[in-house]
Amino acid sequence: MKSEVDRRPEGPFQRPVSRDRQTLIQYEHTQPGTLIRVILATILVVASAAAFYPILQGREPELPALIPAAVLLGVLCLFHSLTVKVTSNDIVISFGPGLFQKSFMIADLERAAVVRTRWYHGWGIKKIWGGWLFSVSGFDAVQIDLRNGKLYQIGTDEPQRLQEAIRQAMEESRSFRR
Repeated sequence: MKSEVDRRPEGPFQRPVSRDRQTLIQYEHTQPGTLIRVILATILVVASAAAFYPILQGREPELPALIPAAVLLGVLCLFHSLTVKVTSNDIVISFGPGLFQKSFMIADLERAAVVRTRWYHGWGIKKIWGGWLFSVSGFDAVQIDLRNGKLYQIGTDEPQRLQEAIRQAMEESRSFRR
């Protein structure tokens, strides 16, 4: 009887995975959005203080002023980091706890290259010329070009490692198809 999980030796790019998927995680990294965290947390504190300031004057707190604070808290929780996973079958990117995620099949990739994003593209999920940008910090990214002509830039603080993991997965995918 085969076990449910393949017990391959763990290394920096390998983890046990289910036999059903027959995939191996080759790369996984979470980049914190440090500047986003600091800016949003600062605004959150100021907005919360403005809402509760009337208490110091013996009045009721300004509850409508808490709405922007609640929205900021939600944005902070959802977009505080970006996790990228590369397996032999796909690339999965997710923000924060994973509510917003996007995946790309390795077989659909044409190429992957290290790029620098433009300062005016900012961070988050952005429509850019020719494609989309997913980023939480910095200006380093790996651009993936799909066979259908679309492109995506994935922000990372480890562009060479991410590009190498994608390149390796693409080579394995091509050799498997032959």
